[in-house]
Amino acid sequence: MPIMELNTSATPFLLTGFVGLEKAHHWISIPLSVVYISILLGNGILLFLIRVDHNLHEPMYYFLALLATTDLGMTLVTMPTVLCVMWINHREVSHGICFLQAYFIHSLSMIESGILLAMAYDRFIAIRNPLRYTSIITNIQVLKIGVGVFMRGFVLILPPILPLYWFSYCRSHVLSHAFCLHQDVIKLACADITFNRLYPVVVVFSMVLMDCLIIFCSYILILQTVMSIASEEERSKALNTCVSHICCILVFYVTVFGLTFIHRFGKNVPHLVHIIMSYIYFLFPPFMNPIIYSIKTKQIRGSILQLFSLSPPRT
Repeated sequence: MPIMELNTSATPFLLTGFVGLEKAHHWISIPLSVVYISILLGNGILLFLIRVDHNLHEPMYYFLALLATTDLGMTLVTMPTVLCVMWINHREVSHGICFLQAYFIHSLSMIESGILLAMAYDRFIAIRNPLRYTSIITNIQVLKIGVGVFMRGFVLILPPILPLYWFSYCRSHVLSHAFCLHQDVIKLACADITFNRLYPVVVVFSMVLMDCLIIFCSYILILQTVMSIASEEERSKALNTCVSHICCILVFYVTVFGLTFIHRFGKNVPHLVHIIMSYIYFLFPPFMNPIIYSIKTKQIRGSILQLFSLSPPRT
């Protein structure tokens, strides 16, 4: 049986910015940089508040910390190559770096879906079984769920990424984005890519779709429970604890399915639309999640005001 050798001496891939708008890359980089810095600050402040404010030392906010960590990871993995292309037109990327970037991008996408599912489970228990909430959703349970979600994401993405290291790339080495995606790379491979085409559709997409369906079903049950509450004030209070999470779910899954729809059925759509949708997918959820929780969650809003000395310290 022949031994596969690691393909390390191949021609590097070339990343692509906004085709046809190369002269405007410096101008395009300005709003991208502003969004990048906003994501780092927003999610960084969120993590800092959850760490230092004892009022936020609850399972709901621990899950939020996992979400903010994932958003930071996604941005830190994606944006450096984007800004290098925009700022200094540095387009070359080695195979190893490219595959590693693709691995983390796809892993973190699946992890974010899993965290949103875990947060739905947390809200489900809090509303359906409030008396047992503290005994079911313990810190240890949050840790176990978090480890499980991260392991699922990192392990399930390995099978389609590892073969990329041994494929030969004899076609054009120009990628269609300023970052590496699995589906973009395999188009350039001169090898049997049947597994790499089928696996993401059958396993990865089905897992994300399953997460979405479970979240949807959990909220139907949550809504049934809330509607059975006699007091309108208590009903409103219960729903308010879910508003932030629902907004984050919509932001994430609408962009996921929007990007998927464009890739699958938008063959006649201009390439610029594909590029813009990919940036919306990678930047919009990490940008919006801290804003949503800062506006919609009273405890987070209070911590932010206290951090900037806009309200007296809480006792």
